[in-house]
Amino acid sequence: MCLALPAKVIALHDEEQATVDLGGVRRKIHVMLVEDLQVGDYVLLHVGFAIAKLSEPEAERTLALIDEATASLTQSGPAPSPVERQKLDPGP
Repeated sequence: MCLALPAKVIALHDEEQATVDLGGVRRKIHVMLVEDLQVGDYVLLHVGFAIAKLSEPEAERTLALIDEATASLTQSGPAPSPVERQKLDPGP
């Protein structure tokens, strides 16, 4: 499974690199796949590359869903280990 996250562009360095903020974490990324990028834009970030530009409302909705999923996981406690999962569901 692959995961891409919305991140806000906070600085442009050249046509190939920018710095983004993702929940307070700042990281230099590659932006050569996205055209017409401006400071303040949101991008979809995947393994260090901006792969698409997002509207601010779309980015905020996605981040809210991620926050909701994270809260749900932390409320239910830690995930069982592979050994514990096998004990719970030994299979056929």
